[in-house]
Amino acid sequence: MLISAAGIWSAASKARPFPSTLCPQGRQPPQVEEGAFVKENFDELCWTLTAKKNYKPDRNGNSIISHQDAFKLWCLFNFLSEDKYPLVMVPDEVEYLLKKICTAMNVELNSCELDDYLSQEPQGQGGLTVWQFLDMVNSGRFLRGIEQEAVSMAVEEVYQEVIEDVLKQGYLWKKGQLRRNWSERWFTLKPSVLSYYMSEERKEKKGSIALDKHCCVEVLPDRDGKRCMFCVKTSSRTYEMSASDTRQRQEWTLAIQTAIRLQAEGKKSLHKDLKQKRREQREQREQRKAAKEEETQRLKQLQEEKERKLQELELLKEAQRQAEILLQEEEQRRRQQHEEMQRTLEIQLREAEQARASMQAEMVLKEAEAERQRKRILELEDMQERLQEALQQEVKARQDEESVRYAQARLLAEEEEKLKQLMKLKEEQEEYIIKTQREKQVLKQEMENKNKCLEEAQKQLEEVRVNRQRVDQDVMAAQRKLRQASTNVKHWNVQMNRLMHPIGPGDKRTNVSSGGFTGYQPILSRRDSSLKLKQKVEDKGSSPTRDNSKENVSNGGNSDMPPSTDADTMTAEPTN
Repeated sequence: MLISAAGIWSAASKARPFPSTLCPQGRQPPQVEEGAFVKENFDELCWTLTAKKNYKPDRNGNSIISHQDAFKLWCLFNFLSEDKYPLVMVPDEVEYLLKKICTAMNVELNSCELDDYLSQEPQGQGGLTVWQFLDMVNSGRFLRGIEQEAVSMAVEEVYQEVIEDVLKQGYLWKKGQLRRNWSERWFTLKPSVLSYYMSEERKEKKGSIALDKHCCVEVLPDRDGKRCMFCVKTSSRTYEMSASDTRQRQEWTLAIQTAIRLQAEGKKSLHKDLKQKRREQREQREQRKAAKEEETQRLKQLQEEKERKLQELELLKEAQRQAEILLQEEEQRRRQQHEEMQRTLEIQLREAEQARASMQAEMVLKEAEAERQRKRILELEDMQERLQEALQQEVKARQDEESVRYAQARLLAEEEEKLKQLMKLKEEQEEYIIKTQREKQVLKQEMENKNKCLEEAQKQLEEVRVNRQRVDQDVMAAQRKLRQASTNVKHWNVQMNRLMHPIGPGDKRTNVSSGGFTGYQPILSRRDSSLKLKQKVEDKGSSPTRDNSKENVSNGGNSDMPPSTDADTMTAEPTN
């Protein structure tokens, strides 16, 4: 069962005094005092409870990380994991932590190999548990060929930066408040305080500078033999410091300004803010991905709708063709009927003309039949009227047919209008697709530019690290030369004090000639030689050693005086 540090923290904060029945001999039960909680001790307790059962290092001693380094990685995992149970660290945070460890060792992380490893794990895409993460680091897959000491130093550096909120640390020269002398101190910067110690082991703390939103950092010109100077101004005092070079001064001033900005914004940890920003970026990336998928789905639906409308259009065209065929057949049938009727009428008219001609020819001969013929003519006229009515009906039918054709033409025009609208919609869709593709190309170009900038920044970081190592070597050489010069100064001070000792009463005087003070000349020559030795020592010594030698001379040659301590804790001693 995994016991998290947050769970034990909650249990400790809600703790109550033990009942008196559990306290033997009438002792008072222990009380939980507010402000006495030490998170590091509880982290160690949680690690002890959980690691014994879940953490399984290599029994043969081939583990990449030690037990203490595993505890620090466990603390880093708890800090970077998601705020939900069970605790998991998403792949982005895993890559972020491994990159910081590799950067501390000046090694580049293979992101492709990490992606392959996460893809092979059953739950790698959703995140890793702390034991899976420790097994991955112990496997040596990403720290292959690196010594355990280098890994331990890198883990310690990342632990101090992330867990202990150490923004920057290193040696600086600090000017004292009382004696106004310069002392080299190891400085450690956190968001709320700038502490300084005697050495980098941080065993003897010499003082601290509380930072708030009213503090500020200023760059100072070179003076007093010091270069790359800057000062930190608080409401009560101004602290003057000197860095080894301009780059270190710029890094320190930027780091202190970052701490002051965090105090002004009411933030207690820089990495908590960065973690929240990375989480918001992941959420925005997920939202963009969901929006992209939704856009793709919408485009797919539009494509399906377009295909469906094209199918409907094809069906309409097919129905139109069928209607045109039926209309042509109907028109042809009506035309045939009209032609047959016209031929019948023409035949009847010719017969009537022949009959009229025959009647006129035979009128004389057949006057008796005139009446009958008139009746016949009346019948023919009646038939002609009926034929005219039939013709009128045919004309009306043609007019109806023309109205039907006009309605059909109107339907065709509406269909063409819908087709134009459909084509316009298709063109708008194609323009939107082209616009989306252009935006994708612009985003791709921006990503390439950012990747190039990141690569250039990494190269510059590598160059800066090489320069830092070179400067550290130069500083160590300068420190050795300074110690050697200090030893020489002490030696020459002893010699000069011995030579400047005056002759006391009772000393023997040799080579006394009559009429003059011959013993006075050796004393003068001895003083001249001591003055020359003093001048040589002052010419050879550096500025700090020259000050020490002057102080020794003014003190009467007391070479056994201890080195000056920090002006924050000691006051100046009176001279002899």
